[in-house]
Amino acid sequence: MSKQAVEDLLTKGGKDLVFRAKYDAAKSKEIFIERAAEDGFEFTVEELMAVLNDAGDTFESYGNPPKRSIWW
Repeated sequence: MSKQAVEDLLTKGGKDLVFRAKYDAAKSKEIFIERAAEDGFEFTVEELMAVLNDAGDTFESYGNPPKRSIWW
């Protein structure tokens, strides 16, 4: 569990639109983190939110299909 894992996931999602789409569709932080763990990214809700807050980002989604403005 680490902030580095969050950063690695956000970077990968920034480069890979297909990868990003399954995370954009997650309806909650818990589902987002479960999907991340399945892909080998281990972190907590607190670590996710700390990284997002440090970057000035929010977990909220928008649009249809849903999207998030968290990707690096």
